[in-house]
Amino acid sequence: MRRLPIYLVLDTSGSMTGEPIEAVKNGVQTLLSTLRQDPYALETAYLSVITFDSSARQVTPLTELLNFKAPDLVATGTTAFGEALSLLGSSIESEVQKTTAEIKGDWRPLVFIMTDGAPTDDWRKGLADFKKARTGVVVACAAGQHADTSVLQDVTDVVLQLDTADSNSIKAFFKWVSASISVGSQKIDSGQKEVTGLSDLPPPPPEVNVVL
Repeated sequence: MRRLPIYLVLDTSGSMTGEPIEAVKNGVQTLLSTLRQDPYALETAYLSVITFDSSARQVTPLTELLNFKAPDLVATGTTAFGEALSLLGSSIESEVQKTTAEIKGDWRPLVFIMTDGAPTDDWRKGLADFKKARTGVVVACAAGQHADTSVLQDVTDVVLQLDTADSNSIKAFFKWVSASISVGSQKIDSGQKEVTGLSDLPPPPPEVNVVL
């Protein structure tokens, strides 16, 4: 069974304290309950969560939807974004099955990154580590006006921005992520090509602006 790996890379630094971190926790729960109602996603989607504050950690390794438990997220510390990118690269390297002469490997992972600030570590080193990994669409979401979109544009061509990091905007983003994963799962099920760009995904909602 070829899996569709999904990596959520979430900023849990101190500036996310209060409404933003609660909205992210609710967003992950909504994403989970939505995808569990989708037969295509249930069949193929595997979910992992990486968080970053003063350090990065993979709080949930790649797990099938039925067994996935939403992690308890706490906002604290600085923004080790580079470390998160390095960890993301090594997690993809170790968890995603490669295609060999004998077997068809997993589909290319879909990556969704959310941050409300600017990196406080050597993000370029992390980016170099991450670029070695083979991925499908990588979506970076700048939550609010203090997020550094120029850094995110170095990570991926698909950068989205929320005007504010409030619960409505973050909820809208996670609903769109759910819809995007569902589309990816359906494309796989119907034998279409893999998801490789924003044009393969549903249009973002009005709360979510595309950064050009």
